[in-house]
Amino acid sequence: MKHRIIFATGNAGKMREIRMILGDLEYPVLSMKEAGAAVDVEENGTSFAENAELKARAVWNRTGDIVLADDSGLVVDYIGGEPGIYSARYMGEDTSYEIKNRNIIERLARASGQERSARFICNIAAVLPDGRVLHTEAAMEGLIAREPAGCGGFGYDPILYIPEFGKTSAELTMEEKNRISHRGKALEAMKELLKSVLEEECS
Repeated sequence: MKHRIIFATGNAGKMREIRMILGDLEYPVLSMKEAGAAVDVEENGTSFAENAELKARAVWNRTGDIVLADDSGLVVDYIGGEPGIYSARYMGEDTSYEIKNRNIIERLARASGQERSARFICNIAAVLPDGRVLHTEAAMEGLIAREPAGCGGFGYDPILYIPEFGKTSAELTMEEKNRISHRGKALEAMKELLKSVLEEECS
């Protein structure tokens, strides 16, 4: 049976990245809207993995295809892992990232060096047609910058400084970001898992 791969997102930028990475699987890759299965899911899990699985399963319940979903966020060690799974809702969903970023920088005013360690984490869940669930998770390590910098990316990108490049996530080129991004690495790992599952089916 020929499967479709549906990614539970409505984000066009994210879909471009997903198609680029999963393109060689030889299965059509659709957004949930393109698959006619756009759902609004309450992300009430206690981890990135739980939230990703909640989203994937909600779409899978409607389609029965291979459904992928991701959940990601910024984890700052100095403030106990905040904003973490609440990254999108931190300080209220309608609060601008400019304000959120400024707040995090201010809370780390006394932190220096490795005390400023932080990372973007992405977990991807895949629900297979038979109901099995696969997970991959990856991180992009960095430090919280003293000042926001860069116009690329979105959200918390301007305040996560990546030492190996000497610039923030928002200053990276697309090529640089794809090489080290949390979502890119988690997607690549998921592609390998899906390949082995799909090969099992064909053998």
